[in-house]
Amino acid sequence: MSRPLEDVKILDLTRLLPGGFCTLLLADLGADVIKVEDTGQGDYVRWAPPYYGDEEHTPLGTRSAIYLSLNRNKRSVRLDLKQEGGRQALLKLVESADVLVESFRPGVLDKLGVGFDVLNQANPALVYCPITGYGQDGPNRDRAGHDMNYLGLNGILGLTGEAGGPPIQSGAQIADLGGGGLMAAVGILAALQEARRSGQGQMVDISMTDGALAWLAMEAGRYFGSGEVPERGNIMLSGGIICYRPYEAADGCITCGALEPKFWGRFCTAVGRDDLIQHQFEKPGSEAHTAVAEIFKTKSRAEWKAFNDEHDAMIEPILDLDEALESDLVREREMVVSYEQPEMGEIKQLGFPIKLSRTPASIELPAPALGEHTEELLSDAGYSKEEIQALEESGAAKGPDHARARDSATRDVSKQEQFLA
Repeated sequence: MSRPLEDVKILDLTRLLPGGFCTLLLADLGADVIKVEDTGQGDYVRWAPPYYGDEEHTPLGTRSAIYLSLNRNKRSVRLDLKQEGGRQALLKLVESADVLVESFRPGVLDKLGVGFDVLNQANPALVYCPITGYGQDGPNRDRAGHDMNYLGLNGILGLTGEAGGPPIQSGAQIADLGGGGLMAAVGILAALQEARRSGQGQMVDISMTDGALAWLAMEAGRYFGSGEVPERGNIMLSGGIICYRPYEAADGCITCGALEPKFWGRFCTAVGRDDLIQHQFEKPGSEAHTAVAEIFKTKSRAEWKAFNDEHDAMIEPILDLDEALESDLVREREMVVSYEQPEMGEIKQLGFPIKLSRTPASIELPAPALGEHTEELLSDAGYSKEEIQALEESGAAKGPDHARARDSATRDVSKQEQFLA
């Protein structure tokens, strides 16, 4: 069965989460994603704990569960871009590529001699997508950061939590995944469509801070319209009204999402408290809120689920991750999948969230070992066996390692941290 991006080749120079998630989405849709990794440790996420297997003897590139979850359907080549041979090999790969994604700090590829202008000369139709914390310009261009820093600066973290309490971090990386990886995938697909029409590539400048800020469309819209600054815990859809917030049940917690009057009315009537209907939009801390909280404590999560089955009042249990992953909802939507990883057997991962009826996403390749496809990819790019051997002997390229302990990778980290976005 064909997949929609089977005619797209992507060079992925990213490390860690945002870029890996972006190219995972595109790889599952059929793109040929080639991880261009250095000749040292490669993508840092390869050795991020927890590990599969014996961490002293399992080859680097097949150990990290996080690495495996982000890198199925990809191939790996190792190049040293500090050497002329490595740079020339990258440019040779660029000639037949459609997209190049990277996550270095702004200017790093320019310093190495393979910045956007050079890449564009090698392939004028190339879509070039750098993913960074703050973008290619602006006052924070050269600052390092992580998900929490970006959310702190764009207002999201300051709005998350209870009134009077401290900011609460989300259980998922909103800026990394939503502001970075997802926005990059959308931008790449848009630029790729235009490039195929015009024959001209362009830069897709992705700032994780910008991308996550876009998620505040509702609250920013209200602020621009009224001039009133929203306060943590008093935002309508973030715990600011009693009909739309989490509550404690007898054995855990539930969500009450009865935002529309008809759903709130069904809830109040079913629990014998029609007097609460008129208090739907009161703030937490009111007498009505106290009454509602006491009502929810009278039943278990399972009982509230049964209640909602009967009354359709938007009451659902809050599940722990293991409960969610084992639920009928997740299983029947095929959001947990399994496949064979060489030397490891069957492993489970999250499935693809976009369901295409005719050309669905699929898993065709396991996550690659570090440099597993170096010889194959350089050969496809036009290098002879002798030329590939010469590149490897010079250190400009490298194939897979067959036994590397984690501590050797750890020693390389300090040399690479300067390039983190």
